[in-house]
Amino acid sequence: MKQRLAFTLMMSFTLSVLMTLWITFINLGAAPDFFARWLKAWVLAWPTAFVIAFITGPTIQKLSLRFK
Repeated sequence: MKQRLAFTLMMSFTLSVLMTLWITFINLGAAPDFFARWLKAWVLAWPTAFVIAFITGPTIQKLSLRFK
């Protein structure tokens, strides 16, 4: 369980940072308030990404093992 939580925390952090950064940049470009808007998007996205990854992770892992 400890490893699963650590993995989910790191994966959701990484994906939420990169995805919100990319989508915010696509929508706003290099706006003067880019960082503040990106940070707001990330603060909202990370907890959501964590919960989704934690809940769906085991099922997705089992599905991915079928591709061996």
